[in-house]
Amino acid sequence: MVRRVAVIGAGVGGLASIKCCLDEGLEPTCFERSEDIGGVWHYMDTMDSRGISVYRSVITNTSKEMSCFSDFPFPEDFPNYLHHSLVLEYFGMYAQHFDLLRHIRFKTTALSVRKCPDFAASGQWEVVTETDGIQELHIFDAVMVCTGHYQEPYLPLASFPGINSRFKGQYLHSQEYRDVGAFRGKRVLVVGIGNTGGDLAVELSRVAAKVYLSARSSTWVFSRVSDHGFPFDMVHTTRFKHLLDWLLPSALTKRLRFWKFNSWFNHANYGLASTKSSNFRIIVNEELPFCLLSGTVVLKPNVKEFTESSAVFEDGTAEDNIDVVLFATGYIFTFPFLEESVRSLFDDNRSLYKRIFPPQLEQPTLAIIGLVQLTGSVMVGSEMQARWVAGIFAGWNKLPPATTMMADVLKKKPPVKRHPSERENLKLSFLSYMDEIASHAGIKPSVLRLLLTDPRLALAVFFGPCTPYQYRLVGRGKWSGARDAILTQWQRTLKPLRTRVVDDSSNSSYSWHWLCLLALPVALTAGFILSKYPRPGWSTWARLQL
Repeated sequence: MVRRVAVIGAGVGGLASIKCCLDEGLEPTCFERSEDIGGVWHYMDTMDSRGISVYRSVITNTSKEMSCFSDFPFPEDFPNYLHHSLVLEYFGMYAQHFDLLRHIRFKTTALSVRKCPDFAASGQWEVVTETDGIQELHIFDAVMVCTGHYQEPYLPLASFPGINSRFKGQYLHSQEYRDVGAFRGKRVLVVGIGNTGGDLAVELSRVAAKVYLSARSSTWVFSRVSDHGFPFDMVHTTRFKHLLDWLLPSALTKRLRFWKFNSWFNHANYGLASTKSSNFRIIVNEELPFCLLSGTVVLKPNVKEFTESSAVFEDGTAEDNIDVVLFATGYIFTFPFLEESVRSLFDDNRSLYKRIFPPQLEQPTLAIIGLVQLTGSVMVGSEMQARWVAGIFAGWNKLPPATTMMADVLKKKPPVKRHPSERENLKLSFLSYMDEIASHAGIKPSVLRLLLTDPRLALAVFFGPCTPYQYRLVGRGKWSGARDAILTQWQRTLKPLRTRVVDDSSNSSYSWHWLCLLALPVALTAGFILSKYPRPGWSTWARLQL
């Protein structure tokens, strides 16, 4: 019987795990090695041994309505895309509102997590922690590892001949970057065109003498600002669009998506991406296209080698007098505190059942929270995982037999081990994954049932953004404020924008109301189709979704 639960880390996954354990009557104790909550969102001016943090200028890529905890909306006056300081402030509000801080032991490092000698029968764990140099042994019935996947910088120097032996300039990983101060007037090469690489190239272009951005794969760029100025994820992450993706052939949806991207600017003209490419990534960046257009950032192919002061690229070109090379090459996870016999059970999150449970363990009392790549907010995904896991620990939900879990893992895990920098292609559809876990937890809403009982809410759930509140409408953890939160989500979106009100006689809400009514037959047909045919697996959704 699980009662005492160890939670490793007080970032977003840790906070959600503490709260979900309390909701299920469990007794969580969280160990956090720093002096505050927030994990990577706890900004630090200087690097230290206590972890990785965001850099000074970070703004979220997902909007506040799509990123909040499911029963605790962001304040309505917060902007839609948030500076990291506001995210940390929100975490503080959440922790205070649900009285989470008293369950956290700060400045306490988890040194080791090992199975008890009788683990096969008890499922218990020995957890050794250290606080102010004093070690302590604890026995817990279950463990939730909430350290995420920003654990150890991935710096593939072996792939760049000459960087150590010949190059006389400076090189560093993006983990060490805080602001532009040290790069003023310098010629900088940014290696890696993920979200971080794109952001840093744009930011450095304002002060550096020259910025080069090296990319080795096709990259599609989209803006946080979507149609009519609304947040991109609120416009495009809907159950209606999700259904269309399921109904239409994958080749057609892919073409439509590429057409949508190219309607902003032609990616091939900018050297970013081709519709013929099979290996590609998607990043969020409003300013990068203009920087390329204005020449303040110059796009280059993959680096072949470095000389004393130059970077030679695979197309034979070279750029001289490079002062600094900034590697935005991502992170790997290690979980050094887990005993080797457990750590060896999974080489990445695809080895975990539903990206959470090591299926080979004799007892399902270890859960990895937040080690998931989604097309939407990982914060929301982490909370969903924590809700399901807490329900399993409390006995309300059950896992299938180990053989069934292993079969599921092998079916969904690609046979080829991919490069860590290619994790973007392994992203799962946000809505598919959320619905999958919610179904197991018994908290997935039924649009058809809502159509019969609450048509107004059904329209908002099906045609509107799939905000986290949808998963508080039914089942354990049902929140009485969920309906109102869904029906007022657009008001909270517009609230921080209307600091100067202008007269607008158009009534967009009236048009939207009639559009939803006309689309009701589509919703009913969709429900019938989904009730007759099995839904495709995650690999299909990951291919179809952004």
